[in-house]
Amino acid sequence: MKFRKVTSLLLSCMLMAGMMAGCGGDAPSQAPTGNTPSQTEGQTPENTPTGANHKVYLITMDQMDQHWVNVDAGCKKAVEELGNVDYTWLAPDVKDDAKQIECVNNAVAGGAEAILLAANGPDAVTASLKEADAAGVKIIYVDSAADFPGVQTLATDNKAAGTTAGKEMIKALEAAGITEGKIGIVNVNAATASTVAREEGFRAAFEGSKFELLETQYGEGDAAKSKDIAANYITQGCVGIFGANEGSTVGAGNAIQEAGQTVIGVGFDKSDTILNLIKNGFLLCTMAQNPDVMGYEGMKTAVNALEGNDVGEATIDTGVSVINKDSL
Repeated sequence: MKFRKVTSLLLSCMLMAGMMAGCGGDAPSQAPTGNTPSQTEGQTPENTPTGANHKVYLITMDQMDQHWVNVDAGCKKAVEELGNVDYTWLAPDVKDDAKQIECVNNAVAGGAEAILLAANGPDAVTASLKEADAAGVKIIYVDSAADFPGVQTLATDNKAAGTTAGKEMIKALEAAGITEGKIGIVNVNAATASTVAREEGFRAAFEGSKFELLETQYGEGDAAKSKDIAANYITQGCVGIFGANEGSTVGAGNAIQEAGQTVIGVGFDKSDTILNLIKNGFLLCTMAQNPDVMGYEGMKTAVNALEGNDVGEATIDTGVSVINKDSL
């Protein structure tokens, strides 16, 4: 009898470990640790009272981009102020629909009351979100929404920001005496709503011009893959390259630096690498979002929703700023 109990306990532990491994996270702990994605899982403030805390998860597209680290930082700031939240950040190691679905399922199995989600695409995760909703979990979108109703979406007006990026590139090209030529676009994939909207806005800025926008190439947000794509655009004689997210932008900037040619690079997101590329003249500018605001306000929305309070508008534009060499 004792042997059966021990065996049952061991099997239960193994099952829980297997559930948590798929999206790159450990089982949630109760003590705050460091600042990397793997370390911030289970982050809770030390002065949080026990017994009545709301259990809230952040699930992002991956762990690679500094953008998501900043969303996490905003969440943690709100958690510290609220004082009644047990907070966990889960994320796949790379952008992958199956791994993000597993993260959602693990959050629900872990007792999530609310999930702040940056959806990898509009459709892949919806079945899991339906199950989460049926379990009473509140869904709040940060940065990128899925095609499933949520309490609120906090994100950049990506199409408008993409148009701004296009106008900045046109202005710089014309200042250099270039009024026609090929333009390359490095995007993440064809499904992520936020980056697709950025591309739509960017392309709209060139309508009626003599510039030729080439077929979009996808690098999955990976800087190395994006660099290869951008390098190929440069060999085709492109006069400008647009990167739709952090990894795409870093790849474009690195390719321009390596080529040693005058190509106008414009991108999205803000990281130390991107800022250095702008400073050194390999990128013209970047559209800097406010991911910390997404996390901070998203966490407060989650708690308001859980406590039956008004959450305000269904969609919140968290804003964007143009960062160039002059504004660094």
